[in-house]
Amino acid sequence: MSRRAAVLGHPISHSKSPALHRAAYAKLGLDIEYSAIDVTVERLPAFMAGLEAGDDWCGLSVTMPLKTAMVDEVDEVRGAGAFLGVINTVAFEDTGHGVRRVGHNTDVAGIVEAVRNAGVTEQPHSAVLGGGGTSAAAIAALRELGSKHVDVFVRDAGRAAEAKAAAAAVGLSIRLRPLAEAAEGMAGADLVISTLPPRAADGVAARLEQLPDDVWGVLLDVAYDPWPSRIAEAWHSRGGVVVPGLEMLLYQAVEQIRLFSGSDVTADVIDVMCDSVGLPRRV
Repeated sequence: MSRRAAVLGHPISHSKSPALHRAAYAKLGLDIEYSAIDVTVERLPAFMAGLEAGDDWCGLSVTMPLKTAMVDEVDEVRGAGAFLGVINTVAFEDTGHGVRRVGHNTDVAGIVEAVRNAGVTEQPHSAVLGGGGTSAAAIAALRELGSKHVDVFVRDAGRAAEAKAAAAAVGLSIRLRPLAEAAEGMAGADLVISTLPPRAADGVAARLEQLPDDVWGVLLDVAYDPWPSRIAEAWHSRGGVVVPGLEMLLYQAVEQIRLFSGSDVTADVIDVMCDSVGLPRRV
């Protein structure tokens, strides 16, 4: 019997999630149809209310700007999502008495695996750009990597509630700083995670290009369209290591596929997922 899954967000046409999921399900021999659906925050309650159990939904990937709003649309939140208040995954579980919608946050695992794959060691001196839903996952990932403190650079400190809540939840010291100071602040960091939307970091990149000294750390830019981003190019030109957002997307999708299908995602499955979005196969 065919099952359904989808990625929800607004806008959504740029999403690489369909390519990743479809490649994995084909390799696994699973009949799961995966699509992209444009849903705004305002339309989300009606969309979720309209999902019928008979439609055989097995999962939803959740991207911006829905990661916080989706918490109110599920029956239960597990793992990191429960204390972050931010989820990017909904798994549909058959309890025998109906279908239960369970929220998860696989962004945390996606970030940790992506930066570890780039050689980031424990307790990195860290910085985060942006204070929204993805920054919450970044802060939780930094805590898992052993960081004790993080500087979070934001355009508006009044809109950084998710970052502050995440830091309090995981016990990480946080300092909010203006985005105008980001270039200088990130230049000396071991690990920088940019959670800003595409092109929103262009001003930071322009300032970074003007700094007198090179950088030596790792930059993960979660935005991947267009790629390379200007901040990624600036970081790389100054000697730093760049991790594309597709790496994070890959590893968070691996966790989603396990939740949606109940199948083990082996190395050969990850390889075809890499092929689908132009990433190098894992060694």
